[in-house]
Amino acid sequence: MSDSCPLCGVRNSAEFARDQRRSYQRCEQCRLVFVPPQFWPTAEREQAEYDLHHNSPDDPGYRRFLARVATPLLARLSAGSEVLDFGSGPGPTLSVMLEEAGHSVALFDPFYAPDQAVYTRSYDAITATEVFEHLQRPGAELERLRGLLRPGGILAVMTQMVRDAEAFSRWRYKDDITHICFFCPETFAWIGERFGLEVELISDSVVFLTAPPEHSSARAAIGPPSNTECSASKW
Repeated sequence: MSDSCPLCGVRNSAEFARDQRRSYQRCEQCRLVFVPPQFWPTAEREQAEYDLHHNSPDDPGYRRFLARVATPLLARLSAGSEVLDFGSGPGPTLSVMLEEAGHSVALFDPFYAPDQAVYTRSYDAITATEVFEHLQRPGAELERLRGLLRPGGILAVMTQMVRDAEAFSRWRYKDDITHICFFCPETFAWIGERFGLEVELISDSVVFLTAPPEHSSARAAIGPPSNTECSASKW
């Protein structure tokens, strides 16, 4: 039997690729490519990989990288907006860039800024830069983040996109052991329909998901199958 998709929860996947370390499944419903749970790294291994990152607001190259999200987002935000940087990492930088532009930014990261109080507020925008590919329970996380968006709020996502199986086999992005979910435009289209968000492809690695001006009627909760609930990861 195929593994349950961690985004839509459906057991309707087939092997998309395999390498020397792990298998990659593709969901037939939402088109997410995902790594089955038996190949996930432990939380300790995951943090050890993140600790190798030396990102800093003082790095001009890193600022240019994040400008792929920051520039189009700043063009859409009203003055003094409240933003959540979800998955801010060991060297928060996007938050600094947004604060320099006059916005207020809260941080959340399960390893480096585990402040659960951020989930008691709502936001004009939520950023997730190079985060979605790490999520073990993207369906549950999207449900939670959707609930934090104010009317007209933007969920700004940056993650590299799956093209096809041949390109995937040569894709260095998949070789990071902490990358376990891989999205494509069809997946984001499914997310938009499921969560009532307008999908705008800003570039080949940046997607904005925008809530309607007024919240629509309540949606049924969605979550991954229960076998992911006991994972050691903090995501």
